[in-house]
Amino acid sequence: MKKLTGILVSSLFLISAAWAAGGSPTVSSDIEKLGMRLYNDKNMSFNGTQSCRNCHHHFSGFADITNHLDPYTNFVSTGADGVSKGGRNAPSSAYAGFSPILALDEASGEWVGGMFWDGRAAGWDLGDPLAEQAQGPPLNPVEMNMPSKASVINVIRTSDYVNLWIRVFGKGSLDDVDAAYDKFGEAIAAYERSTDITKFTSKFDTVLETDFTAAEQAGKTLFQTNCSSCHSMEAAFDAPAPLFTNYQYANIGVPANPGIPSDEPDLGLGDIVEDSAQNGKFKIPTLRNIALTAPYSHNGVFPTLTAMLQFINDSSKFTPEVEENLSTKVGNLGLTPNQLKEIEAFLMTLTDDY
Repeated sequence: MKKLTGILVSSLFLISAAWAAGGSPTVSSDIEKLGMRLYNDKNMSFNGTQSCRNCHHHFSGFADITNHLDPYTNFVSTGADGVSKGGRNAPSSAYAGFSPILALDEASGEWVGGMFWDGRAAGWDLGDPLAEQAQGPPLNPVEMNMPSKASVINVIRTSDYVNLWIRVFGKGSLDDVDAAYDKFGEAIAAYERSTDITKFTSKFDTVLETDFTAAEQAGKTLFQTNCSSCHSMEAAFDAPAPLFTNYQYANIGVPANPGIPSDEPDLGLGDIVEDSAQNGKFKIPTLRNIALTAPYSHNGVFPTLTAMLQFINDSSKFTPEVEENLSTKVGNLGLTPNQLKEIEAFLMTLTDDY
């Protein structure tokens, strides 16, 4: 089995490399093409072994491919050194570009927007949370571990796509390292917003509701009743179709993951906005491509979608990592096993490339 898994992983990366080298018909503008090259460039890691795609791979719904292949033992991404581990499960980069600048909505009293599970790429500096998020991993010592912004920009200066960079941003655009690094984030964000990643091509998007199976239709009805207040089925945030998130934050009582050693509970948004009323709250993710993005929750403690749904239905057997600010919307839904299967059937219709 280990040999088979190794062959599968190798095959996936070979296919991915060939796909990336040849480009994609859904990447049209120059800035999207540039962003794709940056996204796939392993030289953005200190030892040339890791690109953005390692942790946000198209075969795993643009979440971590290694975790997807073995969600029972891999919960967080491994750094470019092959040893270092992040502290949280890598979220999907698909559909992230609709998330607004992190702000407190006065009407609801809830924080909305930002990037990462805790919202720390708020968008307050660049006016674009997705571009700010893209700037994080190359300089993170447990991820790609580049020594400085200048080292990242030097990779671009010596790359075979430098002329494309100049075509997009102009001559002299690599001279100011800080400004160039902002453009680096901007280009990757443009690619992540392209239809190569943010597709809207699921069964939900492309067939009539009458083409749903009985289980899918029943699941949709149950989902509307039990899940849509957080995973909205209304088109919003200037998206052309539902995003299945409201981009807010919630503490749903997820237990600590014993596979992620920590001396302190993860306070999520509370640490970022310095407000104890937000302790334990994490960003509500899109459910698009949810069938591919195992493991689940911010710490990857649930290896399967079935396990995640069972927890949302009944969390009484779990001890929350953060016991304050618990949501009352989940954990006590009272759904039957068959109803959970029907909801799962509906969620399967949200996978792109139907």
